[in-house]
Amino acid sequence: MCCQLAEDTMNWETLDCPNRSCRYYGQVFRQGRLVKNGTSHGKKQALCHSCGRRVSLTYGTAYFDLEADPTIFELTVRALAAGNSIHSSARIIQIDKDTVCAWLNRAAHQCRLVMLDHWQNLPVTECQRDELWSFVHTKEHPLAAAKRWSDTYGDAWVGVAFATEGRLVVAFVVGKRTQEHANLLLDRVGYVTDDYIPFFISDQLPAYHTALLQA
Repeated sequence: MCCQLAEDTMNWETLDCPNRSCRYYGQVFRQGRLVKNGTSHGKKQALCHSCGRRVSLTYGTAYFDLEADPTIFELTVRALAAGNSIHSSARIIQIDKDTVCAWLNRAAHQCRLVMLDHWQNLPVTECQRDELWSFVHTKEHPLAAAKRWSDTYGDAWVGVAFATEGRLVVAFVVGKRTQEHANLLLDRVGYVTDDYIPFFISDQLPAYHTALLQA
């Protein structure tokens, strides 16, 4: 029943054929050759009359191939979004913390895909760049021993580019304070904004000069 409730909130009209070799690939339900085709393992599916491919109603959503009760998944994501930690969310929902981590990754991946689909041609006239410092596992100073375990340990920076009007976060990068990450941040700004070149403000990190010229 819970699975049924989750599927009832999903829209047939946005479903498309996942077969890249199909001439109707990417065309939504009524524009393509998809028809409703009963269920598979209790989950609703459609059939493409062009290529014969069957596709689950949950295809393209965070519920696709979810081997758990969708309602429990939803409650877990809501708990995390409300600011609960991984451990507290696990205690509240009464599931393993590793499951919470896996579901957080699943939800985040879906959010990124949705955001990239909508985050296009943003009109930005003024863009401010800044960095937030944190660290992964160990601070940079006593890093020698921890470095053997992972290259990501040590100081970590969140490079943020946001439109000052409306305080809209346009793009961000998590990593080291390097030229590579400065370039990536500006590339992401260019990818999601329109053709207008914004007025850029920064803390004069030298890497931004090169990144701006490159972007």
